[in-house]
Amino acid sequence: MKPVCPFVKAARPDDNTCKRSGENPVKHQVEPDNKLKKEVNDSASTSPKCPFGYDSQTFKIGPLSCMVCQALLFESSKCVPCSHVFCKACISRFSDCPLCGADIVKIEPDAELQGVVERFIEGHARIKRSATSGKQEEETESKPVIYEDVSLERGSFLVQQAMRAFRAQNLESAKSRLCICAEDIRDQLVKVGNTSELCSQLGAVLGMLGDCCRAMGDASSAVAYFEESVEFLSKLPKDDLEIAHTLSVSLNKIGDLKYYDGNLQAARSYYFQSLNVRRDVIKHTSNVPAQVLDVAVSLAKVADADRNLGDEKLATDGFQEAIDLLESLALNSEASGLEQRRQSVLEFLRGQLSDKQEHAEPTN
Repeated sequence: MKPVCPFVKAARPDDNTCKRSGENPVKHQVEPDNKLKKEVNDSASTSPKCPFGYDSQTFKIGPLSCMVCQALLFESSKCVPCSHVFCKACISRFSDCPLCGADIVKIEPDAELQGVVERFIEGHARIKRSATSGKQEEETESKPVIYEDVSLERGSFLVQQAMRAFRAQNLESAKSRLCICAEDIRDQLVKVGNTSELCSQLGAVLGMLGDCCRAMGDASSAVAYFEESVEFLSKLPKDDLEIAHTLSVSLNKIGDLKYYDGNLQAARSYYFQSLNVRRDVIKHTSNVPAQVLDVAVSLAKVADADRNLGDEKLATDGFQEAIDLLESLALNSEASGLEQRRQSVLEFLRGQLSDKQEHAEPTN
């Protein structure tokens, strides 16, 4: 029995539309149970395609997407007088309609269309939210619901939409989609426990929420999201390179925020934690150049914090260790991108040491 896309009203046994014209309603009521069950199964198994084309080949959200950010509409707003609709944050940057070029006299919210967008998101949910109550609700809600015409589960879809919005600087939209995704994963954690997959997913999503808040200038919320990301990622084995990288990046981002806030001791602490994570990785995968580069970057961050804290010797040792590490790194001709990054980091590190030497020279 396949669930039906919520955007299509399919015939059901209790609908008048499912009865043939001229059918005797009394006769219908006294038909044997097995025939009634067959009708139920027949009608429920009819799984029409979503009218917005949400399927594995032709998925398109044109009617529900913003032309500016290419993501699902958020705070849908209509241009007057042309009536074209965009996200509020996106259209607020324009004085002329991006679609037709008409002068924008004013912008009005389109609550009706935004409601359709929200129902679209809810309808294609990963977890079914039943309106029933009691034990039946608990059993139903714990089962994944997969529509016949769904190619992406809601979590993946929302992250995709959030990334589009983030790239277009529609930060409120990105944050909203990621919050829904994080809420879904938290619900799953309550039901099935801290599995590696869910902790990894939540850690990544929380890190993206931290990026959104940082871009919005909300440093305290960004730190809170990054710290929660670290909390979940720290529960996972560090032998997974992707998890280790995400964890170390979150630690560095907290360090950056503390650094710019003037809390150098806290910044160094987070940088050092990131360095330890990356050092542990290259102990087991020393032949991965990208991981070696990551260690050099972390060494530079710790050394920079040491210099600003007044410990020049410790800073110099850190910069030199990073230089030695990168100079010993052998890259093949195909790794041109990594080579450019290696040279860039080396240039920065050598500059840090030359600055120190210049400051140490006596003036005439």
